[in-house]
Amino acid sequence: MRNPLRMACLVLIAAGCCAVYLIHDLNGSFDYALPRRGIKVLAMVLTGFTIAYATVIFQTITHNRILTPSIMGLDALYLLLQTVIIFFLGSSHLVVTNKQINFLLSVAVMIVFALFLYRFLFKKGGQSIYFLLLIGIIVGTFFSSISTFLQVLIDPNEFLIVQDRMFASFNNINSDLVWMAIVIVLLVLIYAWRYIKYLDVLSLGRETAINLGVPYDSIVKQMLVIVAIFISISTALVGPITFFGLIVANLSYQFFHTYKHKTLISGAVLMSIIALVGGQWFVERVFTFSTTLSVIINFIGGVYFIYLLLKERKTA
Repeated sequence: MRNPLRMACLVLIAAGCCAVYLIHDLNGSFDYALPRRGIKVLAMVLTGFTIAYATVIFQTITHNRILTPSIMGLDALYLLLQTVIIFFLGSSHLVVTNKQINFLLSVAVMIVFALFLYRFLFKKGGQSIYFLLLIGIIVGTFFSSISTFLQVLIDPNEFLIVQDRMFASFNNINSDLVWMAIVIVLLVLIYAWRYIKYLDVLSLGRETAINLGVPYDSIVKQMLVIVAIFISISTALVGPITFFGLIVANLSYQFFHTYKHKTLISGAVLMSIIALVGGQWFVERVFTFSTTLSVIINFIGGVYFIYLLLKERKTA
């Protein structure tokens, strides 16, 4: 009964964070402020859900709790795409000014890239997942290098627009993008639900899963595509958050101490909602927008990442 009680506590804390963010210091401006805060809360919940879900699945597939889907180079590809668009088309182009077009283009390019990468690597079969990760690191570094090169050459005024895309931001989120992203996530989630029953077995390893009758290679390919779609949506919606998935996924492992992925994913999602909504409230009310939430998350995530590395080293 410990895990259900802990889950209930997380649900109450997450609901409390959302309620406080929505109604704190409204001063009677319900018609104006409440809908705008509601959209921001929806965006944070959606972002937290997609990142947490994708990270837990990705770490189960790779059997490594210090890896995140950003290692596949999707974050670097997003920044490269935004830099290339502004460098060649200019900041006044329709692709830049129209957020719906920019969002759909970003999601489509990242998904196509992930599908191409997976199909190329798994074409002949037998490729190790670690070879896929190695290729992802190399490609991500390559994308980052091109982005840096173009950012040096770009006009300083337009570089400010590129710089805004480098960090995740929940301010001035377009409501149309949120509803569009929700529809896409729900469709993917309906498709992905059929595979969640295999995750507990996949965590036992490739040989054990195959011996238990699980079509390991096929399931891994499907789950990698789902991870790519979720990370693409969250990145295109608010921007890259490198270490966020690492934090919430590992906190969920330590908090619940179970192998059941329904519990782990639910716990990671609730923790991500608490972190994003509560963190954004602190950024707005305590720090008065003197910093961004992504900077705080990346700082804490970097420290936590070093802690996990030292912990794994002692264990080994």
